[in-house]
Amino acid sequence: VPWQPDYWQKEQAEDLASGHNIVATVFVECGYRYDDGVPSGLRPVGETRAINSYADSFQISTGSACKAAAGIVGFAELTLGAEVEATLEAHLAAAPARFRGIRQITPWDPSPEVRYPGFNIDEGLMLSPKFAEGFSRLKKFNLSFDAWLFHPQIPELAELAKRFPETTIILDHFGGPLGTGPYRGKQKEIFAQWKRDISLVAQNPNVFVKLGGLAMEHAGFHWHERAQPPTSDELVAACGDYYLQTIELFGPERCMFEANFPVDKISCSYRTLWNAHKKIARRFNAAEQEAMFFGTARNVYRLDL
Repeated sequence: VPWQPDYWQKEQAEDLASGHNIVATVFVECGYRYDDGVPSGLRPVGETRAINSYADSFQISTGSACKAAAGIVGFAELTLGAEVEATLEAHLAAAPARFRGIRQITPWDPSPEVRYPGFNIDEGLMLSPKFAEGFSRLKKFNLSFDAWLFHPQIPELAELAKRFPETTIILDHFGGPLGTGPYRGKQKEIFAQWKRDISLVAQNPNVFVKLGGLAMEHAGFHWHERAQPPTSDELVAACGDYYLQTIELFGPERCMFEANFPVDKISCSYRTLWNAHKKIARRFNAAEQEAMFFGTARNVYRLDL
């Protein structure tokens, strides 16, 4: 291909071949290769077009058997309200066989130590009237919504899911437990609050959960600061309670293990992360493991596998 993203082709193929049977991946928006010279609401379509081209070429270019970007989740500014329909239509036209959903990241916190630089996110965004107006359009186009937020916002997502029961919502990264800034050193308190709030979300059958993402810096495990990365056993010891509690609440049929790469690469290797997932999964039967490693993702993202 004539262009090379930061984490692409050779590097991704090496991760995929590092010891696990990865048959397909789902791409989730990251602000890559937006279009220029078009209305701002349509700029994210450039990312979908580029990733669709990448998916077409990946197996030939790398020799990998994996169907990379078998599903594509793009960005749309849902606060555009009814006008977001033009963006959704353009995404679907750019990748008709692969486009499956939208992610508009919503993580907000009063502490500037926690907020992501470069993102201008309003407090209470998910419950704002304009966001709801745009969100309501997803069902019309049979699109899901990936939710990325911080754990204090989980009750907002529970309310959003309750308002739109026919729209499939995928909660990314366990709902973003925090461990930095004012949350540092408060893991027991955070887990207790997270456990109460995540149970509210679990009451909505339209919500599914990605099990992963805790290797990111804001989770507060500080693995990225170590001279040696954590082992899979260390990952299980630190994060296992989040996995087991979520699986208990949602059931394996609504849970899917996630890699969250290349972002999680700040802390650990692809191989180590999936080893940790497998160690956690040992206590579940074959059908439950099949759901969490394959079936749930295939069904939720409607993958052709």
